[in-house]
Amino acid sequence: MTVFDSRKTEYKDKIRAVKTDEPVHFRIVVPRSMSCSAASLVVHKDGESPCFYSMFWAGMCGDGHEYWELHFSATTSGLYFYHFELETPWGKSFIRNVGHGVGDFAPDGSDFQQTVYDKDFKTPDWLKGGIIYQIFPDRFYNSKTEKTGVRKSRVMREWGGEPYWKEEQMNGVWNNDYFGGDLKGIEQKLPYLADLSVSCIYLNPIFEANSNHRYDTADYERIDPLLGTEEDFKALCKKAKEKYGIRIILDGVFSHTGCDSKYFNLYNNYDTVGAYNSKESPYYPWYKFNSYPDDYKSWWGIKLLPELIEENESYRKYMFSKNGILRKWLKAGASGWRLDVADELPDIFLDGLRKAVKAQDKDAVIIGEVWEEATTKVAYGEKRRYFLGDQLDSVMNYPFAEAIINFVRFKNADSFLDSIMNIIEKYPPEVTNVLMNHIGTHDTARAITRLAGDNPEGYGRQWQYEHNKLSAEAYHLGVSMLKRAALLQFTLPGVPSIYYGDEIGMQGMKDPFNRACMEWDSPNSELLKWYKRLGEIRRGCKVFEKGEFIPVYFAQQATVFKRSDNNSEVLVALNLGDDTVRIPLDSEWESCYTLLGNIPVNGTLYLEPYRYSLLTIVK
Repeated sequence: MTVFDSRKTEYKDKIRAVKTDEPVHFRIVVPRSMSCSAASLVVHKDGESPCFYSMFWAGMCGDGHEYWELHFSATTSGLYFYHFELETPWGKSFIRNVGHGVGDFAPDGSDFQQTVYDKDFKTPDWLKGGIIYQIFPDRFYNSKTEKTGVRKSRVMREWGGEPYWKEEQMNGVWNNDYFGGDLKGIEQKLPYLADLSVSCIYLNPIFEANSNHRYDTADYERIDPLLGTEEDFKALCKKAKEKYGIRIILDGVFSHTGCDSKYFNLYNNYDTVGAYNSKESPYYPWYKFNSYPDDYKSWWGIKLLPELIEENESYRKYMFSKNGILRKWLKAGASGWRLDVADELPDIFLDGLRKAVKAQDKDAVIIGEVWEEATTKVAYGEKRRYFLGDQLDSVMNYPFAEAIINFVRFKNADSFLDSIMNIIEKYPPEVTNVLMNHIGTHDTARAITRLAGDNPEGYGRQWQYEHNKLSAEAYHLGVSMLKRAALLQFTLPGVPSIYYGDEIGMQGMKDPFNRACMEWDSPNSELLKWYKRLGEIRRGCKVFEKGEFIPVYFAQQATVFKRSDNNSEVLVALNLGDDTVRIPLDSEWESCYTLLGNIPVNGTLYLEPYRYSLLTIVK
């Protein structure tokens, strides 16, 4: 008999973060033989002393066990940690977390976590149930529109060429090769994105910068001239939203700028007095100089990227004021921001950022780049409070990405469930429903390569170049694996995010091989058809907006779960093993509608090896 399980409603009625003042019902099951005379829930808010809450005896559980229960609520947001203590004739006994949400009598176990967030915290409804499409602007589509004001030093390439990766190709200037993808090109491809049921485009940086990735911002106030103009951006946002129901979110790079920028101006390419040019520069207080002017702090020691002092009042005013950068681009048509290296932005900056963004548009979304589980992320020497109600709406969901990739590759259903539940039970549902669920980005190898190729970690660019293309056999396998991964990505809580080209089977190792030109003329039609079908299913099933995640079966290399709301349920089943799996289903599924795969027969769903089913019922 399980003593306690934080991931099952018979022990804890809310398997998620809770709002302030929202009660949580706890139940433990204690062996009668322990002669327990009193039980307590012991809770301490992070950094504070523990508090003891008496539980009440709630009756017998069979002949050999008894229930102890209570309701707990918190008046302030924060991370709360808890365990249970019992009084017995033999002294105190402790119920602690022994892993996977299970509580047992283990003196060396850990405390459970309960996240409590502000009851007024809301995230944008427009993103829930949608699909994000990530675009690396230089490599998506070239409209061939004539551009003005482009620096002559930029190396322009023929579309479809392999991105430069050798030092001798760069002539000493890295990331200076461009293929000419632009905003007009994205606008021209909006019908293609609409056919994928995309509801949100996430653009990698578009502001003037002097590299093809544009994470070295040169001017936050200006669109990079190779991408187009501010009017082009406004036109893209307007057409995307009004004609196709697609919103645009921007990449905000606020922890550093480029050294070749109007703010730092190392090379005197701008007509401003930059921080490097004079201590009298209005931008001088923004940067961290050890010894002026050549010894300055830079992002990860990369001298091309001088760090900003985000606490600086004038810098925050530049970003957050009524006419500041954040609100300028929201007024121009953007619907939110993805924050580069959000864990390197201090609380004072994130607090101010949210106030500025929401003051301009309460429905604008704020997504942080955080690679770890975000509620317990430690930066600046303390746990971050991203999801307590006054900072982020969402994060890039790397834990889900790793869970999906690892399950499809290594087929460990138990590990897959543990990774999913670890997020669901700690995050506010407002966050969970808008998590950016990618399986590949500009910072990782492409999804099909991660699934069917060699692991590039620890290898340099020469090795990656030599292993950049899959064999025909591996690619064929990768297509099947990517279809299964996408099925999970599109049905788990959160919002699937497609990295441009993954839907047509583009392959590639890490930067720059994962940033090749979109292969418009040679798509994998099988994958593209699959992604379109998954998009249609999401668009047609409202349960994916806010539906609860309910585990059904996780064993024998198979996973089965439900998404459920008040009106309908969707059952997702995937078997990655070599044997047929039989899943008994309730009688209500006899009248289900089959979205994909097999239908149940006589109350049983038969999952053949490497097959899947997607079923739905109306309640």
